[in-house]
Amino acid sequence: MTEPRTVETSQTDVRQRSPKPLVVMRNICRSFNGIPVLDNVNLKIVPGEIHALVGENGAGKSTLVKVLSGVLAPTGGTIQIEGERVQFNGPREAEEAGIVIIHQELSLVPEMSVAENVTLGHEPLIGNLIVDRSQAFMRTSSLLKRFGFRIDPSRQVKNLRVGEQQLIEIARALLMEARLLIMDEPTSALSQTEADVLMEVIRDLALQDAAILYISHRMDEVFEIADQITVLRDGSVIDTVRATGVTPDDVVEMMVGRKIPALDLDRGKPVVGTPRLSVDALTLECPNGGPRLLDDVSLEVHSGEILGLAGLLGAGRTELLETVFGTRSGDFEGVIKIDGEPAKIESPNDALERGLALITEDRKSTGLILDATISKNIALPSLAAWSRFWIPSATRKLTAALKAIEDLNISCRGPEHVARLLSGGNQQKVVLGKWLATKPGILLLDEPTRGIDVGAKDEIYQLIEDLADNGLAILMASSELTELVALCDRIVVLCEGRVTGALKRSQFEIDAIKRLAMQFHY
Repeated sequence: MTEPRTVETSQTDVRQRSPKPLVVMRNICRSFNGIPVLDNVNLKIVPGEIHALVGENGAGKSTLVKVLSGVLAPTGGTIQIEGERVQFNGPREAEEAGIVIIHQELSLVPEMSVAENVTLGHEPLIGNLIVDRSQAFMRTSSLLKRFGFRIDPSRQVKNLRVGEQQLIEIARALLMEARLLIMDEPTSALSQTEADVLMEVIRDLALQDAAILYISHRMDEVFEIADQITVLRDGSVIDTVRATGVTPDDVVEMMVGRKIPALDLDRGKPVVGTPRLSVDALTLECPNGGPRLLDDVSLEVHSGEILGLAGLLGAGRTELLETVFGTRSGDFEGVIKIDGEPAKIESPNDALERGLALITEDRKSTGLILDATISKNIALPSLAAWSRFWIPSATRKLTAALKAIEDLNISCRGPEHVARLLSGGNQQKVVLGKWLATKPGILLLDEPTRGIDVGAKDEIYQLIEDLADNGLAILMASSELTELVALCDRIVVLCEGRVTGALKRSQFEIDAIKRLAMQFHY
């Protein structure tokens, strides 16, 4: 792992060298089917400045950056680049003007290699006719090394984890040497340590006079890196402020229009009795013969307990949850016990019958059927139990959907609202509602708040605490260490598939967790 670089020059020094705005957006409006999404938005971005754009899901952030990057045309207002008015007829024209966006939604070609994806549309050529694959490989390898990640440029993207794919998106944008780099939730799938390295890369780019527009729901990131913060709510700019002149609570209140109560950090519940879930000497072999994905992992979770899983990308957090849930049954050795009794879990159906539920890390690809309704999504894991003569009970489907909408405060038009049209936070609530409808005793959570806004995140935090208080055993993997520290009773740290530490609440320290997560990387 590459150590973060030390930046000597301040951002203020850079801005003083480049005081004129690179981009000025004035009175930008955008409507869909007559419904306003952006309402007279003004934004100014200066070279050498890291400008954060924050707001809840649905506030208009993604629409604004799509307008700026040429994906969408505004229905009103103007855009100026270095004082000259421009009108982009597509992303290619924006890229030619030096504006590059890293979208929150991955746009990679799964069947192509890492190098092919990074250089796609900007391939090095031999004689202007043939792609120079060797040069593409070298360029990609050099970019990846800036992050300190060991990703083989020849690997197919479909074989990479979500976090690794996000790094490929970032590398592709860096290849274009943008004057304005728009980063939409770039760390949503990264662990804290990988995010720290990315922060240094962003600072380096700003010191080279690039302008950065940074979108994130993580307030700690925003205040760590941003010079200016613009807050959007309901399509309008609430304010643009200096990061040093406000607090995270101030910004959150501007975003949601109300104060968010502090999370109760002191659960203080003693762990007693037989573990609800335990794994003993769990070992998972790599399908292609590489290093073990899990190596002699043992842990236990009691009823009413939230056990956190920390670690870098590739540490084995997701693999552990998937193995316990039966999606990797043919590759592992070891013992899984439910309520003290060995359990043979060879498929998700077996896991479901034993009272397990898994909320996966990527709600869009593995958590939901996006083109199906809330009602159909909620019913999916329970169809067999709710069916008679293979015909699902329409009444039970409707009742379960209405209950999930009410209990989880899902903002929608009703049970027939299509999942694709929901915000990220409400989509995640549907995923939770789907599995809670099975009445599980053990809940496995993989990045439960990835890519959702602060308001929805607070609601999901409270839900997780309530579920534990009601007796569920919860095993939760997260890249956000502050999230684990806030919610968990204990934290188990993984590195390269092995347990490197198990911490009680009294031992929780961010730096200590990071050291354990990197134990085999020194």
